[in-house]
Amino acid sequence: MKILILGGTAFLGHHLVHSALKAGHEVTIFNRGRTQTDSGQPFPGVEKLTGDRDGNLDSLKGKRWDAVIDTSAYVPRIARDSARLLADAVDRYVFISTISVYENFLEPGRDEGSPVGKLEDPASEDVGANYGPLKAACEQAVEEEIPGRALMIRPGLIVGPQDPTDRFTYWPARISKGGTVLAPGKPEAIVQFIDVRDLADWIIRMTEQRRTGVYNATGPATPMSMFDFLDACVNTIGSDARLQWVDDEFLLNRDTGPWIEVPLWLPGTGDTKEARYLLNVDCRRALADGLTFRPLADTIEATMAWDASRKETERRAGLAPGKESQLLEQYAGELDGGLITP
Repeated sequence: MKILILGGTAFLGHHLVHSALKAGHEVTIFNRGRTQTDSGQPFPGVEKLTGDRDGNLDSLKGKRWDAVIDTSAYVPRIARDSARLLADAVDRYVFISTISVYENFLEPGRDEGSPVGKLEDPASEDVGANYGPLKAACEQAVEEEIPGRALMIRPGLIVGPQDPTDRFTYWPARISKGGTVLAPGKPEAIVQFIDVRDLADWIIRMTEQRRTGVYNATGPATPMSMFDFLDACVNTIGSDARLQWVDDEFLLNRDTGPWIEVPLWLPGTGDTKEARYLLNVDCRRALADGLTFRPLADTIEATMAWDASRKETERRAGLAPGKESQLLEQYAGELDGGLITP
């Protein structure tokens, strides 16, 4: 197949290029030409087109591909412009959306038929404030321009090598240092994420099969708790780390931030009320259509190897060591004083 990837240099786009090449496809990438590939090396044998999603699509004109995979549209105007231009140039349009399109996560098990969020101001392009509703509007724009020929993929938290967010990477990196590790909230809380390599391989297979429709895409195939995940990190790394579970209320009362400051922690109160079950969605449709997962240990090891190879940078997520130590000391004091029941 001839596959066009809009984006193609960072994280998921980077891995999609590798998956497509591995499967024997001809690949073209379209981007502004400003970002190196995540490996820092050019892709051999990949056609590169330069332009801008926002107003300069000229290099796409007059060409044809079997499919396009759109990894980089965040506002419906841009998604619509690309879909309209490519409507007669591709057989299938694969749009990478997000599970954040759903109206809320007040209950577990959101599936592809669950209500999506709506923009209060249809003209808004504020991605930071309206990420989910804007992605939902992008889906609608693509389907309107290419009716019946679009595949919408709604990934959950994407993790693994080249992950720029550190939301997954923080945990194996922290556990590798040993000592007492602050483990947040309830050990039995369900968590979900998907290795970027598994996601990329599956998207290419779905593209090959010319699938259409909407799919949630996250993992694993069976429920995994926060304890399961952190324990797997300890065992895979061979660390002497000891997990100290600290309850939600204690952390919230000390201005500890869910999701970014403490990755994967969603206590379901305050600002995270509507995101309580973000990491507990229904992916049975994707599983039925061939989504598979490598062993968690593989993801942990590959992420650690990549993390060790990158330049020293400040992490984008995770507790600062000093704050973690302070919280653990305070929590131990309250346990000893009988102020908290373990």
